Amino acid sequence: MKNFSPAALVLGAFLASAALPGCVASKKYDDLRARQSATEQAKTEAERQNRQNVAELKKAADELSRLRLQNRRLTDDSTETGRNLARTRQLYEQLTDSYDRLLKNSDRTLANKTTDYNKVAQDLARREAELGELDQSLKKSRADIDRLNQDLTAREAKLGELQKALAEKDRAVDALRNSVSNALRGYKGTELQVEMRNGKVYVSLSEQLLFKTGSTKVDPKGQEALRQLATVLQQQPDVNVVVEGHTDNVPFSRAVGSMTDNWDLSVLRATEIARLLTGGGVAPERVTASGRSQYVPVAPNTTAESKALNRRTEIILTPKLNELFKILDSNSTGK
Repeated sequence: MKNFSPAALVLGAFLASAALPGCVASKKYDDLRARQSATEQAKTEAERQNRQNVAELKKAADELSRLRLQNRRLTDDSTETGRNLARTRQLYEQLTDSYDRLLKNSDRTLANKTTDYNKVAQDLARREAELGELDQSLKKSRADIDRLNQDLTAREAKLGELQKALAEKDRAVDALRNSVSNALRGYKGTELQVEMRNGKVYVSLSEQLLFKTGSTKVDPKGQEALRQLATVLQQQPDVNVVVEGHTDNVPFSRAVGSMTDNWDLSVLRATEIARLLTGGGVAPERVTASGRSQYVPVAPNTTAESKALNRRTEIILTPKLNELFKILDSNSTGK
């Protein structure tokens, strides 16, 4: 039979309250405490009853000793002594029977309580094993949470780096737009527009500023604008340049030299502007020339004014994003 001191019970309650995760574990612990309390009460009652039985047995034994002495004295007496002896013997038998019954009851009670104690001890051992398993599971969960928190901290640090890089990129793009706008402020209006779209600087030059109708040679006024732009780009070595030629949807009535359609016209115009920029000091490896023909209009090709808007060249300026790509690459590889 296993005894539990109050200190052990308090310690067990403390450990259980620290280890049980959630309502289910708490309910198991409360149930265990209730059963243990009931067992302690039953044990106390059995011990009290046993002490009472022992006291009664002692009292009976003392009475039996007294009667035996009295019986020896009365044996030598008269008829009254004989009657007293008979009564004494009868009382002795009754006391002996009572003593035997008390012994049997006490043994049976103790046996029943011992069985109950053993059952409770087994149940308590099983509960303790369950608590151990729950504690191990809780430790594992805490370890998983710690790992997740570390990973989250690392990801937040990467996110901070990414946000910083994006902010620097936005500042660079805005500074680039201001530099280009200041350099080309004499061409504002329908001839030339500078704006930011999708994190890039778009310099849109009209056909009127750059080319004569159907021509791929840039007019002197347009060449001056491109030289000024090239001067700005020389000071921005970390900016990539994409030149896109655009046309309206009016088809060629007849081929002109090597040009057979709007694709040819848009590509040749973009190439000519790329040459002028590189001739103005922009590194050729930074420049890309492309033709979009009539397929990316900015206005419906329904009026002469709309078609004039579509006949344009767009120079798209994009700061290099090497640092940003490094951060993104380190996130994708988990470094």
